[in-house]
Amino acid sequence: MLVFKLDVFEAIKDRRSVRVFKSKPISRNIINRILEAAQWAPSAGNCQARDFIIVDDVEIKRRLCDAALGQSFIEKAPIDIVVCANEERSSRRYGDRGRELYCILDAASAVQNILLAVHALGLGACWVGAFNDIAVAKVLNLSHWLRPVAIIPIGYPDEKPWRPSRMAVKTIEYT
Repeated sequence: MLVFKLDVFEAIKDRRSVRVFKSKPISRNIINRILEAAQWAPSAGNCQARDFIIVDDVEIKRRLCDAALGQSFIEKAPIDIVVCANEERSSRRYGDRGRELYCILDAASAVQNILLAVHALGLGACWVGAFNDIAVAKVLNLSHWLRPVAIIPIGYPDEKPWRPSRMAVKTIEYT
């Protein structure tokens, strides 16, 4: 079993968006650890209104790249995880608010856990939100109640992105 200990504040500060990957494959064991982290993300009413699609097929990755405005690193990554909001699962409990908001929050929360887990496991990833929802749904043959929220290309990093600056907390804190 893979066990990594990492200070959460360090992980948050050190994680970067990686867009260049080595061609080294990712084991199913590691993919399962990433999905386990995603599944432990907070969820409105514990509906867990997010689903995950693992894409390693070359042709499907190419089509996802096209649907994502030509972001070629999607195609080049060993795997992509497409995180979908499950509108039906959330709306059963919360109606329209669940369908329009809570399932999106559930998916976004899972994305953050994925990014931190990937970093802790020594891999790299990038949160891609710029894509045509309808095209991604068509490529993956998604049910009408699944809404793609993020495409996350994952692999062993072949770059070390720089640390971007952040606004000071005092500029965003309101009392």
